[in-house]
Amino acid sequence: MSLVLRSYWRSSCSWRVRIGLNWKQLSYDVVPVHLVADGGHQHTDEHRALNPMRELPVLLVEGQPLAQSVAILEYLEETHPEPPLLPKSSLDRARVRQMTEVVNSGIQPIQNLRVMQRLGREYELPRTDQVRWSRDWIAQGLSALEKLVSEHGGRYSFGDAVSFADLCLVPQLYNARRFDVDMTAFPVLTAVEAELASLPAFVAAHPDQQPDAV
Repeated sequence: MSLVLRSYWRSSCSWRVRIGLNWKQLSYDVVPVHLVADGGHQHTDEHRALNPMRELPVLLVEGQPLAQSVAILEYLEETHPEPPLLPKSSLDRARVRQMTEVVNSGIQPIQNLRVMQRLGREYELPRTDQVRWSRDWIAQGLSALEKLVSEHGGRYSFGDAVSFADLCLVPQLYNARRFDVDMTAFPVLTAVEAELASLPAFVAAHPDQQPDAV
């Protein structure tokens, strides 16, 4: 199967999918799409034809585009169920999806690049205030996730098996540090992150290992 991932090295959504592809031991090519240069290459006609939302990542499956990181992960789980990224029981799977959505819909969209750019462009918010905006939303979301993982986690975010929740956690904690979030407030999350840090699928997906890293 031919897989091509259009991604940006520091995009947290792209990062999730890289981990997922690596975890499933799938071979894929990367096409970098710079989110900032020339006003953002995600706004080009080429990219908009693949994803009208003008976002990353986009996974081309035999040339067919699939966007939205969680939808991509669900596709990978359905088509390549081993090794799994979701637990077996319906309730446990729902718990993992709940954790995933805390990041995917509760934190990341509010603090992403285009939101910050609009705060500056249309509301004349200085960069320092843009960062503070992001920091506050990240901290609020991570507080919720800390409680969930405290209740349902083990070695990883949910029990002792890697799941979608872990794929979202690691990039979000990276972002949190970029925005100077006080990480001492999240000992459970950082302990899980430390367990994940040495896993090959996570190591290979790290932004510093990407061909477009700067």
